[in-house]
Amino acid sequence: MASLRRALLSTAPRLLSSNRTSAAVSDALQRPVLGSFSRSYSSNESNRSVEINLSDEESKRRLFNRLLYRSKQRGFLELDLVLGKWVEDNIRSMDESGIKSLVHVLDLENPDLWKWLTCQEQPPEAVNQNPVFVALREKVVNNLDNHAAPETRATTGQPWVRGWDDFKKGRDSPVTGNQ
Repeated sequence: MASLRRALLSTAPRLLSSNRTSAAVSDALQRPVLGSFSRSYSSNESNRSVEINLSDEESKRRLFNRLLYRSKQRGFLELDLVLGKWVEDNIRSMDESGIKSLVHVLDLENPDLWKWLTCQEQPPEAVNQNPVFVALREKVVNNLDNHAAPETRATTGQPWVRGWDDFKKGRDSPVTGNQ
């Protein structure tokens, strides 16, 4: 914050005393700030490369912890639980190509990844060929088949039926919902 204050104080007199128009001054003031902000806080994580170093135990531990954190802290509760548990169970047995496949899965957007894992939509061919994605989807589909009521499942391409309904109060309510 102090460096920003210093930069503004050093450039403000020079900008105010110049012959530029006010639009040019405001553009000059905003350009560096917006450029650095969007570069620092970009939501596209695929530009960020993960260094995969499995040579020693310390770098392997750091890499596993970083990937485990990314899988458990996505901000999408269902994916946090499903993906985090799967990565926790399987990351120790992965080789370098498996880790790279996991990083590609972790770089996918949450809503798309959830729809693809639960077979609401068909994934693109590149994602469908990822071995980590295939193993994860198999685990999710097996869990859904074993634990989800058929009435609450939708066919591929159709929206899911809500598993509860706050408005159904009486005995004559439909069977689907209020599980």
